[in-house]
Amino acid sequence: MMEFTAIFEQVPEGYIAFVEELPGTNTQGATLEEARNNLREAIELVLEANRALAEESIRGHTVLKERFTTTA
Repeated sequence: MMEFTAIFEQVPEGYIAFVEELPGTNTQGATLEEARNNLREAIELVLEANRALAEESIRGHTVLKERFTTTA
């Protein structure tokens, strides 16, 4: 399980949302609940894209890959 800081700003059309720790993870929704759900999906998409970019950048290299956790 990962924990992020979500920011929700109310605008006339509903809410805009982004995650402080993941640049590029932003979305919107007509309601706060819709914005939350859309943000969960945006996080998944950004993490998936970042993993794909990382895999491409290490292809053909000798690397050590391991799970890493931190409390920061």
